[in-house]
Amino acid sequence: MQKGRMEAFTDGVMAIIITIMVLELKAPEQADWSALASLSHSFLSYLLSFLYVGIYWNAHHHLMQAHGRVSGAVLWANLHLLFWLSLLPFATRWISEAGLASAPVMLFGAILFIQGIAYLLLERSLSRADGGAVARLQTPLGKAIGSQVLYLVGIVFAAIGWEWLAFAVLWIPALLWLVPDRRIERALA
Repeated sequence: MQKGRMEAFTDGVMAIIITIMVLELKAPEQADWSALASLSHSFLSYLLSFLYVGIYWNAHHHLMQAHGRVSGAVLWANLHLLFWLSLLPFATRWISEAGLASAPVMLFGAILFIQGIAYLLLERSLSRADGGAVARLQTPLGKAIGSQVLYLVGIVFAAIGWEWLAFAVLWIPALLWLVPDRRIERALA
């Protein structure tokens, strides 16, 4: 299979995920600023979800530029990542409806944790399909492990009732990944 078809499918799925999330944002019933402020957890969960989808889209784009071949294993690894990304609108809506309660924040963190694993599996399957030719462009392991640890910390904080702190911790990896990895652009130039 040509990688372009997989890229187009992935782009479409990610666009749908973002569309679903934005359609889930509900306008306040009152026409004043305090009503809008009462929806802050809804907007913040949407913003965080949007950031993560954008980060994965950007990383996926660079990853596909670095690799020339896709295999059956790559297709399945890509679908695995898309499955976990597609659950973000559900978790985002649950936080919007329930607020920053323990279970919704724990689920959000768990989805982020599994997405991180799914992305690394996609990366490894692409590297194997290419014979390891671009292994130097793989995700920095320290940054990936650090993100996974922060997701777990967020889950634990939510479980013990520190939901706001848990939600704040889940922002840290997103902010770290917003900083572009210059190695990829230099290697592809």
